Amino acid sequence: MILSVLPHVNWDKMLSATIETLYMTLVASVFSFLLGIGLGLILFLTGPGQLLENKWIHRFFSAFVNIFRSIPFVILIILLLDFTKLLVGTMLGPNAALPALIIGSAPFYGRLVEIAFREIDKGVIEASLSMGASIGTIIKKVLIPESLPALVSGITVTTISLVGYTAMAGVIGAGGLGNLAYLEGFQRHRFDVVIVATIIILLIVFVIQWIGDTCSHYLDKR
Repeated sequence: MILSVLPHVNWDKMLSATIETLYMTLVASVFSFLLGIGLGLILFLTGPGQLLENKWIHRFFSAFVNIFRSIPFVILIILLLDFTKLLVGTMLGPNAALPALIIGSAPFYGRLVEIAFREIDKGVIEASLSMGASIGTIIKKVLIPESLPALVSGITVTTISLVGYTAMAGVIGAGGLGNLAYLEGFQRHRFDVVIVATIIILLIVFVIQWIGDTCSHYLDKR
């Protein structure tokens, strides 16, 4: 019954494209999380009135984050084509999409991390300082544990955005469901392929959101 309603859907190709989308999303999310935490820490610690206040470093990294957050993803891919070819050796396939995915999403998550750290009660940080805690200890024992639910919520939002980015990257040859929907579906007027690819993307987003909400709720001790 399903095969007759969806005559143009090649399920082997759909499975392969789904795996490529999950691969790009997962790898980019991990790197975005690590780089975003670093960026967020720098932005927070060097901000006005913070432990390592430095207006020049803060302005530099703030400008960096704002610039790469503002560039539309499709344009960012084009700008990074030569860099991607130098780094990965090709401009096609899932691996070729990773530099743009990471550079496009890490600054966005970095800003969310900074906001999460700002929400922490300053009294907790001051109390830790008064007991002789080092900056490293404050990061490990105060900043990250106290903001963990917000950090999880932030990476959930970032990961969902990355799913959309992979679809856009697919249009210019990165593979995944976006590539399949465009080449096999749109260009050949096989809209059943587009519909199935869209449904799978939606399912991926719903699962990511559910995992993120569950983890955030579990970690929130308030």
